[in-house]
Amino acid sequence: MRALLVGLDAACLPVLEPLFEADAVPTLQSLFDDGVAGPLESQIPPWTASAWPSMYTGKNPGKHGVFDFLSFDGYDWDIVNGTDLKARTVWDYLHEAGLTSVVVNAPVTDPPRDIDGAVVPGYLAHNDPRCHPEGLLDELREELGGYQVYANRETDETVDDAAKFREYVRLTESRGEAFRYLADRFDPDFGFVQFQKTDAVFHDFPGDLEKVREIYETVDAELERILDEFDPDNVVVASDHGMGEYDGYEVRVNELLRRGEYTETTTDGHGVPSWFQIKDEQLVEDDTDGESDRLQRLARAAGKAGLTYQRGKAILERLGLAEFVGRHVPVSAVFAASETVDFAESVAYLRSSSELGVRLNVAGRDPDGKIPPAEYESVRSDLVEFLSAQETPDGDPVFEDVVPREEYIHGPFADDAVDVLCVPADFEHSLSMIVDEPFVAPEPWNHKLEGVVALRGDDVDSAASLDGAHLFDVAPTLLSLFGVAPATDMDGESLGPVTAVPPESYDEFEPRTRVRTDDDDVTERLADLGYLE
Repeated sequence: MRALLVGLDAACLPVLEPLFEADAVPTLQSLFDDGVAGPLESQIPPWTASAWPSMYTGKNPGKHGVFDFLSFDGYDWDIVNGTDLKARTVWDYLHEAGLTSVVVNAPVTDPPRDIDGAVVPGYLAHNDPRCHPEGLLDELREELGGYQVYANRETDETVDDAAKFREYVRLTESRGEAFRYLADRFDPDFGFVQFQKTDAVFHDFPGDLEKVREIYETVDAELERILDEFDPDNVVVASDHGMGEYDGYEVRVNELLRRGEYTETTTDGHGVPSWFQIKDEQLVEDDTDGESDRLQRLARAAGKAGLTYQRGKAILERLGLAEFVGRHVPVSAVFAASETVDFAESVAYLRSSSELGVRLNVAGRDPDGKIPPAEYESVRSDLVEFLSAQETPDGDPVFEDVVPREEYIHGPFADDAVDVLCVPADFEHSLSMIVDEPFVAPEPWNHKLEGVVALRGDDVDSAASLDGAHLFDVAPTLLSLFGVAPATDMDGESLGPVTAVPPESYDEFEPRTRVRTDDDDVTERLADLGYLE
């Protein structure tokens, strides 16, 4: 194995350094100490679904086409999948150069493209992911005694956090087991194993640093076995973004936009997706004795306190009460707590919190566009000014940067992105699609802009600088380790410790026809982690 990429979702120095000091992760620490390591700036937005494709393509989202956990077609949405990716991956370049790869648990790779080697998709795939070559999943399950992308749903929904966490550890172990089996079977030139629970543990167990330590200890043990067995010539450790505590607010951008008369709302259930809406057939009709009015008032009060219908149902499901509520709560009460943005009637809206931006409703581009194309720049300029002026209840700016998307996102697919990017001040605030009460307490741990990278190996100059290292630099660095030319349209360049191969032009990449994900289980898992509301 000439190069191994170890992907640690959400890893960063503030998380790793206490583990190093406690001697909790000796294998990881040796890579950092014996090689060269430092911060790795992520992209905007620094969220998993878009950032990993940016890392393994070397391109910003406007060039690879994945902007978020969701893929939008007009106002319709679907969970993003591998057919949304419109750029070559590192393993695609290597395949074209006659080299082999084994890729395990890489996000947004389901369904995988054909390469010389093996691909087992990760996050956002089905729990029974489509693998390459065909039949590989059955083989893995037979050899390893099981393999899946997510925790068992029955365990994931239990009130027993200990059982849920054991599932997290088991899944982390399975990534290493699957990689070792496949690396032995395919003898690849390039290996990539990604560990996702280093991120999810912060979302599901916020502040529980003992569980964080155990997940990292598990990763370290799996990595030790991989290095002992395959002794790759070069190892790169990289993360898609960082992780840290949030001391600001959950900023409900659509509420700010509504007050600024940019956004219209609806309670008809047809606006921005209501992720946990109880099915219509489970709902009773409105009563006539005034009880529904009282429930509506209670629902609105709960929403102001941060307990929306969507979040409330997630809790009810865990307690086994969702069906009871569905039978006894009037329709109007449900929708009163599910007021959403009306895409078609709005001038602008936040359609997904992790896009970190606002989409304009433009005539000729969007199905029921309200903004004439000739007025696009004027409206966008006004919107930038409006959002830039927003302050928290403490009188501080909400955003440190409100800019046209071209500042961060550019390329042939950029028009599918938001029109205005809103970067939270110091990444102490999270953004939310919810309307009603613009500022509430945030999720206590969430994404930070600065991840981490480390390199060690025969072709790594450990005395060279990593100053200015960016997420986009990882792909050209990996290709340079193989003597394969990066593409001229990549946004990154080889990191200083690796001798750069001059970039070359490649034939135009042929995107695949998009297939829908349509996976309720994946949707619920994203909502459990707070990515969907």
